[in-house]
Amino acid sequence: MILHTEDSDFRTEFTRSPGALKHFPALVLNADYRPLSYYPLSLWPWQDAIKAAYLDRVDIVAEYEEQVHSPTISLKIPSVVVLKDYVKPQKRVAFTRFNLFLRDEFACQYCGARGELTFDHVVPRSAGGRTSWENVVAACAPCNLKKGSKSLKRAGLGLRKPPRQPAAEELRNLGRKFPPNYLHDSWMDFLYWDAELDA
Repeated sequence: MILHTEDSDFRTEFTRSPGALKHFPALVLNADYRPLSYYPLSLWPWQDAIKAAYLDRVDIVAEYEEQVHSPTISLKIPSVVVLKDYVKPQKRVAFTRFNLFLRDEFACQYCGARGELTFDHVVPRSAGGRTSWENVVAACAPCNLKKGSKSLKRAGLGLRKPPRQPAAEELRNLGRKFPPNYLHDSWMDFLYWDAELDA
């Protein structure tokens, strides 16, 4: 095991590749013991978790049974780490395709279908519609094709809810509804700390 000590800011870089999730990722919690992000879930590769612990930036609160070895030491791989310094959550939500789909809960805003989604301008651009939170919605291909550059009334379509800019906390809460495919047992108490407990 080689520990690199370069002082790069890796606190908010998350593992987004599903393939990497199979190799002992560490759940990263803010100093208040909440995940930095729910969707995508704030995960680091085990190497970054060990490096952060070595640099005294995190405390290890749970570990895998598996170990890594160097010529002089053996360490259990961290499964949950908590930052020593609190990272203030972003208040502004970036207007991205991913955040738009998350706001709309990965469902077509015309028919409710899930799956292959695109996005649609409620007021068409040809009619002066802007590309903004208030005018763009997730749409399935059939509804998008049906609507085309027509108004909602002319297309015979209605919106499930009016589009608006979401608050950062709202998106974080929505992200909790869409857990990744891989969830380690040691993460559960930190991911769903406010879920109703079994009697």
